[in-house]
Amino acid sequence: MLERFDIETAKAAMLYISGKFGKIDLMRLFKILYFAEQDHLKKWGRLIVNDKYIAMKFGPVPSILYDLFKGIRGDGFLNDKYSVFYQAFNVDEDIVSPLEEPDMDCLSVADVNSIDWSIGDNKGLSFDVLSEKSHDSAWNNANRNNVIDFLDIARAGGASKEMIDYICECREVSRALGCV
Repeated sequence: MLERFDIETAKAAMLYISGKFGKIDLMRLFKILYFAEQDHLKKWGRLIVNDKYIAMKFGPVPSILYDLFKGIRGDGFLNDKYSVFYQAFNVDEDIVSPLEEPDMDCLSVADVNSIDWSIGDNKGLSFDVLSEKSHDSAWNNANRNNVIDFLDIARAGGASKEMIDYICECREVSRALGCV
């Protein structure tokens, strides 16, 4: 449940979303992922990408992914550990273009379904509407520029009490095993 960030899954998800648009701005890319994460937490009790979301001015932003895209853009650090990610995208200003097809073996059917749902629900929304929509209870519960609790993300996405209990139980098991 509380797995570590997986660069291959993150790359596949970002390529899948950006490939649906051809070119996509970072904010839209991140919001589509955020709402897919909410949907996935609500249905399956786990995140797709396993990134930490930060409560920034215009809404939740996946921390590691944002740093990776800043590295490609030239205003962040590059880490050899993530070279496979850097080679998969072009970033011009805030516009992301995929340079390859996603490895669909890295995404489950449930992952793709949540992403597709989020794309359909959010693709036509303006920057302002997407930003406002992402200023949900999870974002409001976090201090600006700090991590948003993924339980709050699940609640904001409409997860049932039973699913929240399941997520909490998984979190405790992960802590006991030293995974968190």
